[in-house]
Amino acid sequence: PGSFSAAFQEYLRHLGLQDFPCRLGSWNKSCHNARRSPQAKPAELEEAVAPGEESPEVLLELLRDQNSPWALPPDCSPQDRLLREVAMLAPELLRGFRLFQVFKALRMADKGVEELDEGLLQFQQLEELILSANHISRVTSAHLPRTLKVLELCCNTVGDLQDLCVQPPPGLQHLGLGHNRLCGPSQEKHLTVDFWPNLVSLDLSFNRLTDLLGLVSQLSTLPNLRILLLQGNPLTLIPTYRGFLVDSLPKLSILDDIRIWPEERLQFHGLGKQPELTRSEARVVVSIGEMKGLPDPEAFQELEVGSEGPVITYSYCVTYEF
Repeated sequence: PGSFSAAFQEYLRHLGLQDFPCRLGSWNKSCHNARRSPQAKPAELEEAVAPGEESPEVLLELLRDQNSPWALPPDCSPQDRLLREVAMLAPELLRGFRLFQVFKALRMADKGVEELDEGLLQFQQLEELILSANHISRVTSAHLPRTLKVLELCCNTVGDLQDLCVQPPPGLQHLGLGHNRLCGPSQEKHLTVDFWPNLVSLDLSFNRLTDLLGLVSQLSTLPNLRILLLQGNPLTLIPTYRGFLVDSLPKLSILDDIRIWPEERLQFHGLGKQPELTRSEARVVVSIGEMKGLPDPEAFQELEVGSEGPVITYSYCVTYEF
C-alpha cells in the first residue's frame, strides 16, 4: 500500500479490463480468433460473429453509451477510455509485459501514492507522467523511465531534490513541482543545466523559496527554459522581483502565467545588473477597518481639573501572524 505499483494495479482493477465487455470471452471469441488469422479478409470478419456472441461494434457501444451499465463515469480521462477499448478490441496487447508498452502518457492523480518504486521502469515507452495530488515526499531518479519528457508532481510533499537529481531523465522538458515543500536556499543548486539540459518549462510555484539571487544564477544556466512559475514563494514579495527576472533571463517567454512582451523587457532593461535592489525584505501595510468588542475612548467623560476620581487605563496587544 502506498507504492506506485500497488496504486497502478488498483487502477487497472477499477477499470474492469478483465470483465465483460472487455478482454476475450465467450461473447467475442469467434470474431477475435478470426482477427488473429493473417489470411482473414474484412468480409470474413463480418461473418465471424457466431450465434450468441456480440460484434465489436455492439461491444464498443456498451462502453461508450453513458446509459450503459458498463460505461465509464463522464469525468474519466481519455486514458481510461483508451484502455477499455483496447482491452475489448485487441486484448492481446494488454497481456503481461505488453501492457506497459501501451502507455506513452500515464495519469495517476490523487491515488494515494507515497513511493515511486521500481515498477515504473516497466513503462519503457512512457513520455508523460502525471502524479499530482499524492503523498510523494521523495523521488528517486533511478526509478524513473529514461524516456520521460514530462514529470508533474504538483501538490505533493517533496522537500528535497537531491535524489531526483542523481540521474534524472535526460530528455525531460517539463518539471512540475508546484505546491510542494521546497525551501531555499538549499535547493537552488539542483536547478542547473547539469541536471536538466533540455528543460523548457519549470513550475516551482507555492513553495518556500527565498533566495532570488541564488535561484536566478542557477536558472540562467538552463539554455532552453522558456516558461517559469514562481508565484506563491516568499521571494516574489521583493518589489523588483518580476523586473529582475525578466532582465536576468532574456530567453524566458512566460513568467507566472504572464507573457513577457518586448516592451516589458525594454522597461526593465539593466535591472538584472543591480542585485542590490533585490533585498530580501518587504513592507506590509495593514489597515484596520473596524474593531468590535473594545471600549470606545470617546465614550469616557474627561475628568475635571483637580478631581480625585480614579484614572482607568486600557492597553491592547495586537499580533499579526503570517
